[in-house]
Amino acid sequence: MTSHSTTPDAVTHDAVQAARAWTKVLARYREPSTARSVFELAVTIVPFIGLWTVTAFAVVAGHYWALVLTIPAAGFLVRLFMLQHDCGHGSLFARRSLNDWTGRVIGVLTFTPYDYWRRTHAVHHATTGNLDQRGIGDIDTLTVAEYRALSRWGRTKYWLYRHPLVMFGIGPAWLFICQYRLPIGLMRAGMTPWTSTLATNLGIAIPAGLLIWLMGIGPFLLVQLPITLMAATAGVWLFYVQHQFEETHWSEQQDWNFQQAALHGSSHYDLPAVLRWFTGNIGIHHVHHLSSKVPFYRLPEVLEHHPELRDMGRITFLESLRCVKLVLWDEQQRRLVSFRDVRMAAA
Repeated sequence: MTSHSTTPDAVTHDAVQAARAWTKVLARYREPSTARSVFELAVTIVPFIGLWTVTAFAVVAGHYWALVLTIPAAGFLVRLFMLQHDCGHGSLFARRSLNDWTGRVIGVLTFTPYDYWRRTHAVHHATTGNLDQRGIGDIDTLTVAEYRALSRWGRTKYWLYRHPLVMFGIGPAWLFICQYRLPIGLMRAGMTPWTSTLATNLGIAIPAGLLIWLMGIGPFLLVQLPITLMAATAGVWLFYVQHQFEETHWSEQQDWNFQQAALHGSSHYDLPAVLRWFTGNIGIHHVHHLSSKVPFYRLPEVLEHHPELRDMGRITFLESLRCVKLVLWDEQQRRLVSFRDVRMAAA
């Protein structure tokens, strides 16, 4: 009997070729519909403004029970960010200028300077899963060897950074309220990041100042802060789960391939239908990374036509909760592991 063993190099080559083949398949889904995109904008921004306004009037009148409306308002704000996200990839409209100006206007509502964010996000897409190009537009992730080489204080800082209360509590608030007010990471990258952040800050300050003048700073903050914080936390959580799952893909520069990293380094976060709508189908993240020009409303169409993509990197909501403990990349096992796993291995 002849043995048909497959070498790791052959497996890698086959995986790369398969991933590249998918990019050709997905090219047919890249055409956006202007009417559909306008509709998606309308059914997102109108309810958001409506909920904000009703909540504000109720709070000013002393009906604080209306603050419960900040929950669905935060959901619509998350969806607005996903529309801004598609603008950044040039996939919401066919015309780049229409994408850019739509993204800039939405950025005032999401507290996200569009041109600055688009640039850092492009770096994330171009380097995702590359161990030699970490640090811009992604969540800081150390390898086990790097973590073990740190001093005690260095390990403590990384432990604090990856703690759920920081990652999903303090972190989102800092990112959207503070960090995005300056082009952190692109301070010397020319005028565009500065223009983007300062123009967005001005766009936020003018309506915020007017609303504070009309309703008072207390009611304004009671409405705006919960919406912003809940949406920011949800956004960071989504971004986290899309890449920080056990069977994700990381490799060094010499072994890195864009298509393979996109397809296997991004998850299919299989959410319930309502959450899929509010998150703009961003859970179909492996397809999005492989072909970011596919409009968000066509991503389910891809899975419907190509069901073999459904199980690639698939995680459910309950399974995603276990991803919180995965904090280090084990280069030997080629998977994400927890601090506890590292301690046990050392023992």
